[in-house]
Amino acid sequence: MTEAGPAHRPSTDDSARRFRSSRPAPAMPRDIYVLSLVAVIVALGFGIVGPAIPLLAADFGVGKTAAATAVSAFALCRLASALANGVLVERLGARRVLACGLVLQAVTTFVAGLAPSFAWVVILRSVGGIGSAAFTVAAMSLLLRTALPTQRGRASSLFQGGFMVGAIVGPAVGGFLTAIEPRVPFLVYGAILTVAAVVGMLLLSRRPAPSRGDANDLDGASDDALRAEALLAEHADEGGTAAPRATTSRGAADRRARTRAFAACLVANLGVGWMLYGVRSSLMPIYVVEELDRSAAWAGSAFLVGSVAQVIVLLRAGRIVDTWGRRPAMLLGSGVMTAAVLALALLPPNLGVFLGAMAVLGVSGAFLGCAPAAVLADISGGRPGKRVAIFQMFSDGGAVVGPLVSGLLVDVFSYSVAFVSGAVVLGVGLIGALLMPETLVRARATRRV
Repeated sequence: MTEAGPAHRPSTDDSARRFRSSRPAPAMPRDIYVLSLVAVIVALGFGIVGPAIPLLAADFGVGKTAAATAVSAFALCRLASALANGVLVERLGARRVLACGLVLQAVTTFVAGLAPSFAWVVILRSVGGIGSAAFTVAAMSLLLRTALPTQRGRASSLFQGGFMVGAIVGPAVGGFLTAIEPRVPFLVYGAILTVAAVVGMLLLSRRPAPSRGDANDLDGASDDALRAEALLAEHADEGGTAAPRATTSRGAADRRARTRAFAACLVANLGVGWMLYGVRSSLMPIYVVEELDRSAAWAGSAFLVGSVAQVIVLLRAGRIVDTWGRRPAMLLGSGVMTAAVLALALLPPNLGVFLGAMAVLGVSGAFLGCAPAAVLADISGGRPGKRVAIFQMFSDGGAVVGPLVSGLLVDVFSYSVAFVSGAVVLGVGLIGALLMPETLVRARATRRV
């Protein structure tokens, strides 16, 4: 009996390989492509309206602070309503909440273009932030629930790529429309959001997406090959024996592993919001003018370099997340982004260093745009609404707090200190990735059959 276990190990491994090699790779669900298309439309419209806000404020005779209030109110309402929208997603369904969020944004944006005063613009943009949060939470919940475990990285990269393409093209179109009349971008954005809502309602599946499994539930419960692979992998992990672990201890260990993985997701997304959505947009243009002594056009060029680099790497990053695993991708993204920000903090101000750092931020952002989302799907199971909402709140919170803290540090100390603070936040994400388990392996190998 003592020699039987080792004798069977080669055949067990061979069987597992046969199961894996004989199973064709499943096609990406259609809903993933639909959501990516909707993301392009939404981001295109958001980029269109961005340049118009300060000019519309000037037309109403209000200052830059009032214009900034319109932007901040939108972000704060997104942050404040995210959790409530997560609850709505779980109760009403992601498809309905997604459509309602887009319609709410469309109506408030269109009316803002007709507003009689800038105070109404701020109020309507605030309500639009609630609709934006509803769309984001619902779309991400539907995306993560629809994609198979081995597709989640690529699905997230497609979705993020849609946003990036829209974000690159949008400001150029917005600048042209703003030159005609500052109100026009709001009217066009409202129309574009209406198109996005119609596309979502017509093309997204009407039936709720089947649960694709959490960390203890493989996708496709009727798939005999996957069930056998899970059993073989489990036995191999246990040295060839079929004795089950104690249920209580296994459940406690699983909860601890989920908690570590969820914490790693949150701190990684905090760093993304802090650096990519907050500091990069608010502090970098001023850094280019004051520290590098260059025109603001160089800041725009640097943003374009970073965005193009991110788009180019996104699909490859998604494949790495689905093949190498979530943890290596998060380590790579967090580590490289931390190094890029430290380079800005510690090296003398230099245009070449700045452009290189912006490109590296884009590349690392590609990994941090899809790896944490894949982890979130692995641990959330069939009802990801609330966790997705909390996940999004950390990103929005970083985008709101990051510029405020960094701006204060620049005023009191220097740009270097401000960049170090961003590196510290990203470093916490790196530590979280070091301490988390590999959720892709657990998602494929722990189902009891």
